[in-house]
Amino acid sequence: MKLIAIDLDGTLLSPEMEITNENLEAMREAQSRGNIVMICSGRAPEDIQQILTKYDFSIPLAGSNGSVVQAQGHLLKSVSMNREDIIEIAEKLDADRVPYRIYTNDGIYMPQDWSERVESAMEKEQIQVQGIPDKVYKWITEQPQKSSLINFFSHYSELLHKKDLTIQKFFVLTLNNSVKTSLAAYLEKIGTIGFTSSHPLNIEVMDKNGNKGSALKRMAEHYGISLKDTMAIGDNFNDIPMFEMAGLSVAMGNAEPKVKEICDTVTYSNDENGVAHAINKYVLIK
Repeated sequence: MKLIAIDLDGTLLSPEMEITNENLEAMREAQSRGNIVMICSGRAPEDIQQILTKYDFSIPLAGSNGSVVQAQGHLLKSVSMNREDIIEIAEKLDADRVPYRIYTNDGIYMPQDWSERVESAMEKEQIQVQGIPDKVYKWITEQPQKSSLINFFSHYSELLHKKDLTIQKFFVLTLNNSVKTSLAAYLEKIGTIGFTSSHPLNIEVMDKNGNKGSALKRMAEHYGISLKDTMAIGDNFNDIPMFEMAGLSVAMGNAEPKVKEICDTVTYSNDENGVAHAINKYVLIK
């Protein structure tokens, strides 16, 4: 393997939302031997970069589920949603008062009434998910403070009037089964988008050409690496496009059962340094 694409949440990040020393050492060793290690995550590129900076680790990345691809400080690819789809989806979410975030080339934007929408959703029958650490649940549901990464809007149309702003993804918090099912059925009818899930409590919507598979392909092209020499490691449904594209697909031990079924092999879970185990076994041959 010459190119290793690694998901973040549920994969590289431990249940405590940290990158362990074991995983870091394996990735650095793979780098030192001339391999390219990249992050391929549903998170915004700026969010990914903050995590990597915390560990003084510089590697290429693909954010917003592969809609934005960056390497060596250069933008290799950016797939934005078209205006008509943005309006239709935002109107639907606002009409149903569903909490959502919009990922853009200028950070993440959220409706000002995010907390009220979450509280309203919690009053209904909630999806029961076992084993979610409190830290993760809080990160998913709470309304963060305004920062260099997070901004707020009163109405989504404010974003459409911003010069040079492009939108790559909607992150929709789906706390209720009925809401998730009906929204998926609605999105299925829009032929120009693709949607997936990185967690039982969300739906993520992008342009149909924005996915982790296309991101892996673009990165491989940039470095002149054949796809048969690529490995993808992940745990959820949004990782499937890169699993299908990679020469070797590796599911985490904590991955969704259906995800494990389509992968070539399964490594340890994210609380057992599964990423390090996979790199050692298939790249470093330890």
